[in-house]
Amino acid sequence: MPLSTTSNFLRPDDAFRAVVEAHRDLTEEQSADFDAALVLILANHIGDIDVLREAIALAKRRMIDGQQQQQQQQ
Repeated sequence: MPLSTTSNFLRPDDAFRAVVEAHRDLTEEQSADFDAALVLILANHIGDIDVLREAIALAKRRMIDGQQQQQQQQ
């Protein structure tokens, strides 16, 4: 199964809002722990190590690209 990078949600804003709302009233540490737990639960649901590795690589690239854009704006 290839990694899907297009939205599979009928209402993607609702999905985004649900994740944001789940962080409400959490400390930074709790928020980081929540994110880690959510990632592991969803990774287990996917159950495909190749897709997980592809997602990890994509997330790292996006993070690095975002950091580079911030540095260029400064």
